[in-house]
Amino acid sequence: MKYLIVGLGNIGAEYRDTRHNIGFKILDALAEASNISFSTERYGDVAHMRLKNKQLTLLKPSTYMNLSGNAVRYWKDKENIDINNILVVVDDLALPFGAIRLKPRGSDAGHNGLKNIAAMLGTDAYPRLRFGIGNDYARGAQVDYVLGCFTLDQRQQLPVRIGVAVDAIKEFCLAGIQTAMCNFNNK
Repeated sequence: MKYLIVGLGNIGAEYRDTRHNIGFKILDALAEASNISFSTERYGDVAHMRLKNKQLTLLKPSTYMNLSGNAVRYWKDKENIDINNILVVVDDLALPFGAIRLKPRGSDAGHNGLKNIAAMLGTDAYPRLRFGIGNDYARGAQVDYVLGCFTLDQRQQLPVRIGVAVDAIKEFCLAGIQTAMCNFNNK
């Protein structure tokens, strides 16, 4: 079985430690824990790994967040991956910091990366893992918040929460979305 695990974020040093790049950070942690590294390929940084009898392609799109669908569609087609075996890892303002929500499908909830992926795939029926970044910002300051860095307290908690997200990705691949949802949503 083949899987495409997509971590959303923006390329460039100015975005590296922002809340919006949590998808990249989670995939970096998965790659590091699996002792693999990314290489720059078409539409992004890509790594390949095995998880028991599963083949995973990890993708960090280089298309910037709002055009992530181009990269997802390309790698889905190139690797011949079923849409149900795609997992998009994304930041979520509606969830408290560090909360994880897996869903088999859903709306973009105003997230431009998810909106573009749905447009490029022609459906919103693809699994996603939403990682909560909280919403502690003043009215009108959403963009600055999302493109800002985590607080000191959050940075201290981040390795543990990213570890939970990595475990949820593995569970998704090994046991399926329903089991992963039962075991990781609200953790």
